[in-house]
Amino acid sequence: MKPSLRLLLPGCAALVAAGVATGCAATNGLAAGEPAPSVSAQPRPDAVWPAWSGTSASAPGAQASTHQPPPEPLNGLPRIGTDGLKDLRDLDVRAVLRADPRTRPYADRPSTDKPGPAGLRPPRYADLSGDGQPELLVAVDTENGRSLLAVFAARAGRVYEVLLSGGRQMTVETVGRDLVLRGLCADGAQQAVRFHWNGVRLVTVSDEKKYGSAGAEPTPSPAQSKGGAR
Repeated sequence: MKPSLRLLLPGCAALVAAGVATGCAATNGLAAGEPAPSVSAQPRPDAVWPAWSGTSASAPGAQASTHQPPPEPLNGLPRIGTDGLKDLRDLDVRAVLRADPRTRPYADRPSTDKPGPAGLRPPRYADLSGDGQPELLVAVDTENGRSLLAVFAARAGRVYEVLLSGGRQMTVETVGRDLVLRGLCADGAQQAVRFHWNGVRLVTVSDEKKYGSAGAEPTPSPAQSKGGAR
């Protein structure tokens, strides 16, 4: 299975995450004669499922939670590090979906390798936590046009669901180690939700909505308007 790059719920808001934080970074000036710092290359977006990236997407829906409990390990799966299992790439993806009560209804969907048919997209793997071990990203397209995304991580041999969200014909990217979900809300706004690993799970770090032309000013989500999670 080639390396590559987790499940959304109906709606148009922040994804399942433990926090929302936005704001503008301060710009520091240089003293007279002080050399300008070198410019480092910024990470560029990398499509998780390239074939689906050209389709119009529906917003990453959400059930934002400000104080989520730590994720619980999934039961019924072999431990990573035993019986030749090195990481999540060695597990049966459908077995992982069945072990999670929230993704179990989608475990037996047929496989699909192109946009259009309902089914389970090819699994993707990416190190989103920065520990050198890949997380598992699974997406399922349903008959009603909605898509689901789930991300699973392995810690101390156990498997955990660390993100659950979804949308209509969603597109997913990685930017460095961050995960970005893009789509269109029911009100016509374009939405982009960015997730970052907080040591336990993937949490929302930005949630922007844009109306009208591509140059329109982004509109904060309701979660941002309330100041986000702390």
